[in-house]
Amino acid sequence: MRYIGNKTNLLNNINQVIIENCDGNEKIFCDIFSGTSSVARFFKNRYKIISNDMLYFSYILQKATIQNNNLPEFKTLKEKLNIDDVFKYLENENVNNDNYKYFIYENYSPNKKCDRMYLTTENAKRIDYIRNTIESWKEEKLIDENEYYYLIASLIEGVPFVSNITGTYGAYLKEWDNRAYKKFEMIRINVIDNFYDNECFRENANQLINKIEGDILYIDPPYNSRQYLPNYHLLETIARFDCPKINGKTGIRDYKEEKSKYCIKAEVEKELEELIKNAKFKHIIMSYNQDGILDKEQITNILKKYGNKDLYKLYEIPYKQYQNKLTKKMENHYEYIFYIRKENVNKNKIYITKSTEKQYNMAVMEESEKYNYEIVKFQSENRRKYLKSPLNYVGGKYKLLPQLMEYFPDKVNTFVDLFSGGFNVGINVNSNRTICNDINDFIIGLYKELYDKPVEKILDKINCNINEYGLSKENESAYKKFRIHYNETKDPIDLYTLTCYSFNYQFRFNNNKEYNNPFGRNRSQFSENMKKNLILFADKLKKMEIDFCAKEFDKISIEKLGNDDFIYCDPPYLITTGSYNDGNRGFKDWKEEEELKLYNFLDKANDKNIRFALSNVMEHKGKENKLLKEWSKKYKTIYLENDYSNSSYNTKKGKSKEVLIINY
Repeated sequence: MRYIGNKTNLLNNINQVIIENCDGNEKIFCDIFSGTSSVARFFKNRYKIISNDMLYFSYILQKATIQNNNLPEFKTLKEKLNIDDVFKYLENENVNNDNYKYFIYENYSPNKKCDRMYLTTENAKRIDYIRNTIESWKEEKLIDENEYYYLIASLIEGVPFVSNITGTYGAYLKEWDNRAYKKFEMIRINVIDNFYDNECFRENANQLINKIEGDILYIDPPYNSRQYLPNYHLLETIARFDCPKINGKTGIRDYKEEKSKYCIKAEVEKELEELIKNAKFKHIIMSYNQDGILDKEQITNILKKYGNKDLYKLYEIPYKQYQNKLTKKMENHYEYIFYIRKENVNKNKIYITKSTEKQYNMAVMEESEKYNYEIVKFQSENRRKYLKSPLNYVGGKYKLLPQLMEYFPDKVNTFVDLFSGGFNVGINVNSNRTICNDINDFIIGLYKELYDKPVEKILDKINCNINEYGLSKENESAYKKFRIHYNETKDPIDLYTLTCYSFNYQFRFNNNKEYNNPFGRNRSQFSENMKKNLILFADKLKKMEIDFCAKEFDKISIEKLGNDDFIYCDPPYLITTGSYNDGNRGFKDWKEEEELKLYNFLDKANDKNIRFALSNVMEHKGKENKLLKEWSKKYKTIYLENDYSNSSYNTKKGKSKEVLIINY
């Protein structure tokens, strides 16, 4: 696509700057003046992308190729309109429709009312027809949002190939160029899936910079006094579909409210300095033209003012000057690429939701001052109903699921539930494959049984146990006899039945790995609600592609995992003592050695670009997990509202500060 300052020819140079100056652990790349999004597209296969541009047609291109991760399938069009090839349909159908707006034809191609020669009559009508059709399909809900943006982007990308211009739409040629006679075709744009939730914006860059953060910021601002919108007004009008009031010989739309200060000599230096000053990115790369209204000394001074002077670099790239048929080639012309590193820009952050703001207001303020954290508030909360585990496992995360899922990735290939416990998290995460691991082999054995056996047989077994032993919430002797029976047989369904009549429905063993939880008098029984939960849980398990493991966490291999996978950890908490980690229950206890092993395990996952989330507590009853606080500074810390009615460590003497630590 022909575009002033398009960086397609500089992509390899920009990439080399990154290779030379970055450490390879970067995750987020921002293209804040995206234009045709060629830079963002180039780096999409390596990073999460944040892209931005004030022009709406650029925003359309970003939505289609950056935020969107999949080629659209147009299923509804195929099913309801029997359209197998959407592009051929749009390129070949009759263009005459009395209900359509033919704004491009009427204003930018020769006809009785207009003598502008941007497009031939045939191509102008075709463009109008396609744009009208896309809009009507959207209104009739025949295409979804991704399909909508993709089709408009394909339309926009095709327009320059038949436009009768020298390079921009600031003027048209007075004679027809051979290119203009070509039959209009949409561009079939390639889309790659980088398994990230990429973000696209249409905002003033200097306002947006205060809302975003990341690792690499690429800046490619306008470099001369020519505003971009009048140079690309035709593409902007096609994208907006707004039939604006136009002016002058070239039919330019009004743009007085959309001027960039980067094109104004009296404003640009101040504007760039503000952008660099507020950028929360470690690596800043800026490209600029030798003929720009800022000279390289001005840019250098700004970068060195806010970055590490010792790491500043300037690359001068011999570059073919932007040319059209009316300009001549200039020799010894350079494109500049500047690099600077900002130190200590990514503070460790405390993320709080609306529900946690009141609870943690004072604590969060104290933490932010003490550890130089930045507080980030999230307003939205996920209220989706989640499937509840039939097992009442100490520290189970069912009540926290709305908060956890708010921060979990939308797309996961392999999900690793490293300390699955009650498996409330694993059963609710949508993934192509799940690894369910817990050191408690009794729990894993029960999950395998629920996975392998028909639900009817499981229920029959439970009912037989109840009837044979006379189990009820009043019959303690029956419960004790059945507990002896289970400890002899170790049958998984017997274990589940036993917990249904135990105190708080909990799983508790002694050092001989014998179940020893006391009777749940007048409280515990296999109720209809428990039966319902069990059926739903077992049905969901059977639909999953799942591997069950009963290993110590560091024995789980991550060699075959990548950036589309996700590890969730809910380990025993170092500064609490639950019935699963006190060292007196037949299973390994949790001490500093295990804690540090887990940090090392997660650091290795991070080095392999594997996403992870760790649940834990920062403080409890006046105790502070200093190891966790120090280690977590590498990543993002989210404060959660905890509520464990069955937890032995959450007492009135001091609530725990529950956190989620993520590396994405």
